[in-house]
Formats: sequence, structure tokens, C-alpha cells
Amino acid sequence: MLKILDKLPLSTLLIVGILLGLAPMQPEPHLVEKLRMLSQGMLTKPIDIFDLFLHAAGPLLLLAKLTDPFCRPRQRLSCSPGVVSAHAIHT
Repeated sequence: MLKILDKLPLSTLLIVGILLGLAPMQPEPHLVEKLRMLSQGMLTKPIDIFDLFLHAAGPLLLLAKLTDPFCRPRQRLSCSPGVVSAHAIHT
């Protein structure tokens, strides 16, 4: 999944996230309406549940792309034999 996320350009995810998260604008964004319905326990119809997943997909992918660098384990720098590390120079 992360490889697919790495291939998606941030600009595309930004556009998709904003459009899906805010569309349609009148009278209120669908995502806001569906989240309100979910919090009130009124999200029971399958079409409404599908609509919530559809409109939340773009913003969730954008969030995953933006937080990905902070969630990956940090790789240790390794030196090849014969290469002096910066730590060895200062000690």
C-alpha cells in the first residue's frame, strides 16, 4: 500500500482530497453531513455509508501521504568499509 501511496503525486492527492471532501458545497459538504449523521446514529442506509467512505477516501489518502514520512522507521546511516564517519572525525 505504501508503494502505491509513494507513486501518487501530492498535488493530485491535494486536489482529490479537497474536491471529494468538500463536494457538493451546497447546503453543506457531504463529508460534514455524513460525519454529523454518524455522530447522531442516523447513518444507517447503505448508500449513506458508501457515500461517507467515498467522500472520506480523498482526505484520508491525503492525510496518509502527508504523515507517511513521520511514521516510517528511520534508517540508520551505515558506512562502507574504509569510509570514515563524521562521528569518528570529531572524537
